Amino acid sequence: MMAALSTVWNRVFAVLGRVSMYRLVYVLLAVLAGTALLLSFFGLVGPAPLELVITLLVLSLVCVLVDAAAQRALSLPWRVESSLITAHILLFVLRPTLDVAALGGIALAATAASLSKYVLAWRGRHIFNPAAVGATVLTLVSIAAPALGASSWWVGTPAMAAPVILCGLIVLWRTEKIRVIALFLLVAVVVGTTRTVLQYQALGQSVDFATIAAAVLWSSPFLFLGAFMLSEPLTLPPRRWQQYLVATVVGVLAAWPIDLGPISLGQERALLVGNLVAFAFAVRTAVRLTLQSRAALTPTAKQLTFRAPRGFRFTAGQYIELEVPHRHPDARGTRREFSIVSSPEELPSLRVAFKEGSQSSYKRALALLEPGGALPVTGVWGDFVLPSHREEPILLVAAGIGVTPFISQLNHLRLTGELRDIVVVYVASEAAELAFRDELAASGVHVIVFTRDEPSDMPSHWTWARGQRLDAAGLLGFVPDIARRHAYASGPPGLIADLTPALERARSITTDAFSGY
Repeated sequence: MMAALSTVWNRVFAVLGRVSMYRLVYVLLAVLAGTALLLSFFGLVGPAPLELVITLLVLSLVCVLVDAAAQRALSLPWRVESSLITAHILLFVLRPTLDVAALGGIALAATAASLSKYVLAWRGRHIFNPAAVGATVLTLVSIAAPALGASSWWVGTPAMAAPVILCGLIVLWRTEKIRVIALFLLVAVVVGTTRTVLQYQALGQSVDFATIAAAVLWSSPFLFLGAFMLSEPLTLPPRRWQQYLVATVVGVLAAWPIDLGPISLGQERALLVGNLVAFAFAVRTAVRLTLQSRAALTPTAKQLTFRAPRGFRFTAGQYIELEVPHRHPDARGTRREFSIVSSPEELPSLRVAFKEGSQSSYKRALALLEPGGALPVTGVWGDFVLPSHREEPILLVAAGIGVTPFISQLNHLRLTGELRDIVVVYVASEAAELAFRDELAASGVHVIVFTRDEPSDMPSHWTWARGQRLDAAGLLGFVPDIARRHAYASGPPGLIADLTPALERARSITTDAFSGY
């Protein structure tokens, strides 16, 4: 059952991975805006149709103009999708209006949100969710000028719940944050329901816990806050347990707002607190890498060697998001995720590898980068790391260039002198496509190679599967003790989806599917 779910997960991820995160989120927010407009004609949401249209036009115009000016001043590539995403999120957080003064407040919030990306930033990475900053600034200013309006979170209405869930699930599937946001929702609903029950009991009124919990979930902004704001990758910490901590903090503070004088610690302020917690974990991960060299690994794969700045840290098996700014990017955008090939012990040298063949604008721009050129890394992420228990037997299954995180892990073990019971299954189209043969050989682990043709000069601890296709029967034949091993599988989502059923007999499975290689 779990293997089947993992297969479906990776196939959907492969489809979603063909579109840049910016474009995907913008399209989904536009769908939500269109849905809200349609519902407004029937009075199912608070704002009127013309209020929605005019407010969105003001937000979009201000966000686009401020972002364009800031990015031009800082010589940064202009991302119109980023501007429109901020505008659309603010549409659902603020109170749409036709009042001239209130529209001035809307413009103020949009300006503050866009500027926060550049002013409240660390090494090119913004610290706070821009929309939350904009809403907070407007709320604070409205204390002295109430006519400017404030945040309203009108998106928290039953009529919008289903559309937000459907669009939000797509975003969370693409960012692999479903479990993190599920924890946030659980915490927020439990805390919010408990608070409401206690308030009713204090008034001597009878309460129905299930009814209140349903109202808290469907009539609160938690669904939208979690799916489209808390899930933002740039304001989340790198490790899963850290993300769970941030989700819990935001869930508690959003559901049980603390009074801070004239305002309360509501949804957007709760998110800002969570952003600060996340920043404390990720403060060292937004850096610039300097290209030192490039080399061919196989006929279709290349390796890039960078020099990392002092203080850069990562764990073997993690990945970086590397940005290559260039003009006229295609739908995939200017960022890609790369598993780190080198081990932490090799710093400041840092290596990544990728498969050629794509004609994307990103790959073309990356090919033009000369040694000495620097590229920004927006962060280090991932929990695709070896188990903390050193006695646990491990099976590493790599498809093609998916071997990269395993090379980092095996080099780490070799350089630290740590011994583990590891078997590597390496799947490639042909022997010539086997990358990092020397490093795999130096690790001393047993390697089982699945290729159509037999590799030449194989080390004594390597086994060729004699042209067999990797399936459940073949895997059991070469790894008879798979039931006691923790299996890790890495590679393109389509291949991982094909391989996952063959791993269903393992003690547990951890996958690391990636796209864009």
